[in-house]
This record gives sequence, C-alpha cells and structure tokens, in this order.
Amino acid sequence: MLTGALLILAPLFLGFAIALANRRLMTVIHYTVEGLVYFILALLGLGLGQMEGLLAQLSTMAFQVAGLVLVLLVANMAGLWLFHRWQPLDLGPRDGELKPGYRRLFLAGLKPLVAVIAGVLLGYFLFSELPMVDEVATWALMLLLFLIGLQLRNAGLSLRKLLMNRQGLGIALALTVSSLVAGLALIPWLGLPWHQSLAMASGFGWYSLSGIVIGDAMGPAWGGVAFLNDVLREIIALALIPVVITARPAMAIGYGGATAMDFTLPVIRSSGGLTCVPVAIASGFLLSFLSPVLMGVFLSLG
Repeated sequence: MLTGALLILAPLFLGFAIALANRRLMTVIHYTVEGLVYFILALLGLGLGQMEGLLAQLSTMAFQVAGLVLVLLVANMAGLWLFHRWQPLDLGPRDGELKPGYRRLFLAGLKPLVAVIAGVLLGYFLFSELPMVDEVATWALMLLLFLIGLQLRNAGLSLRKLLMNRQGLGIALALTVSSLVAGLALIPWLGLPWHQSLAMASGFGWYSLSGIVIGDAMGPAWGGVAFLNDVLREIIALALIPVVITARPAMAIGYGGATAMDFTLPVIRSSGGLTCVPVAIASGFLLSFLSPVLMGVFLSLG
C-alpha cells in the first residue's frame, strides 16, 4: 500500500527533473515502460481475481463502469464543444498521408484488457493466496512513473512552449473541468464520497495509473472500475476521432485525454493533419501531469 496517495507524485517529478542525452538508453526506457504497463495491468487483474465474491460483484462493477463512461462522455463532449465555440481550431491545409490501419489500432487498444483478463484468470484459478500483490504493484507503478517522467523530460518538448499552446492548454483544462463536474454528478450513482468520486473521474485515459492507484486506495473492485473506464475512453476515442475531428477538432483531440500525445496521436495526425499534432501533444502532456496530481490530492483527502 502507498503510505500516502501523494507519494505517487514524487517519482514522476523526479524523473522529469533528470535530463538524458543517451538515445540508446531512452530506447531501453521506452521498451521497459511498455513491459511495465502490461505487468502492472496483469497485477491489477491478479488482485481482482483474488477478491472474495468477485463473480457476485461483476454486475455492480458493470453498472458503475457504464455510469462513468456515459456521464464522462457527455460532460467531456459538452465542455470541449463549448471550448471549440470559444476558440475554434483552424486545421489549415490538409496533406495526403495514408490513414493508419484502424483495425490494428483497435486491436492494440484491446491489449490492456487481455493483460487484465489474464491476471484475473490466474488470480481466480491458480494464485488465490499469492501474497504481496499490492506491494509489488505499487513499486512497479512508482518505477513506471519515474520512467515516464524521464520520457516526458527527454522527448524534445519545451515545457514553456507546451504551456504557451493556447489550444492545447484550453483543451486540457476543458477536459479536466468537465470531468470534475461529471465526478460530482456521479456521486449518487457510484455511492462514493465526493473526493473519491472526483478521483475516479481524474484518470483521463491513463488506465495503468488509475487502475493501480484507485485499487490501492479503494480496493481492487474500484481499481477494476477505474481501469475499464479509462481503457474504454481510449477505445471510444479511436472510433470518435476520425468522425468529428474535421468539424470539431477540440472534441476529437480532447476526449482521448492523456493518450492524445501517444496512442491516439497517429489517428489525430492522419485525420486532422499537421496542425493538430502540437495541440494534441500539448493537451496530452498536460493531462498526463494533471491526472496523478489530481488523483493523489483527492485520495489524500480521505
């Protein structure tokens, strides 16, 4: 268990404070991060599989996930639409790049679910008494956040330029505010105190973070709900972006949350053109920092 929810912020900012110049080392870090994500998700599933009365709680979890996804979708789209009306983004000239293989991207989006399901099956059928799962997951998450901090610092991005990107900053703030409003609206649906409901709404698509942090603080069932909510955000974003980005770029870029700077970026780039890329990177970068900060703050209030 974390000794305090705010402890999750330390490795992220520590990693961001270290500048690296070795490209080979950064490649190693990239693959280590990828492996750690799936390891952490498998541990999340393992914790779920070990939970007593798991089968009896599945319908309740499905109800909670449905509420989170639906209310956040409506609130985020409304907030991002209002921002678009206030600060419309001109996509400018479009290029003729080939669109990425959406089928491949959707299949990649399902990989986190596969990792969690594998962990659930192992926990339920083979390792029902395996100790120290929470502790291992916590330390793995802290290592992951440290490495992600290194990646953010050494991605060739200027923090000043990112913060000066009005569209990216506005999209990130619109998504954050609308998500927090949705979190307050979800209090009776989820049956949680206000600060925990707000923490549930602050994942912004970062499922490997939200699943473990929420699960560590609130129990494996809630960790599973947070994970499913955020992984479904990513999958919905992949379907939504090509449909709405031409008419409402802010809505397409913003709904992907933290994934706008990595996983959903190829779809944003191919569907919206070069103009969308710095906006998406700025928005995703800022949300990647805001998510652990907000979850840490809200969970520390309990």
